[in-house]
Amino acid sequence: MADETTTKRPGHRVLIGIVRSDKMQKTVVVEVTHRVLHRTYKKYVTRRQRYKAHDEQNTAHVGDKVQIVESRPLSRDKRWRLQKVLEVAK
Repeated sequence: MADETTTKRPGHRVLIGIVRSDKMQKTVVVEVTHRVLHRTYKKYVTRRQRYKAHDEQNTAHVGDKVQIVESRPLSRDKRWRLQKVLEVAK
């Protein structure tokens, strides 16, 4: 039986990012960066977006690389859940 972290759920996006804040209870702020080509200047620009993700056991800390998955609305701002910690910060 496959566990939840390896199964693909249709319609649920999965993102990888860095934890930027863990000051809230059961919530982490995850920053996801991606590079896009600028239409006029043809140079790559780094774009970032921050997501609030639900962390039930408070396992993620600042600097950790984590994987988050889209979920139902959990609060006013939270629409993501922490799926797993990929890399622990030093």
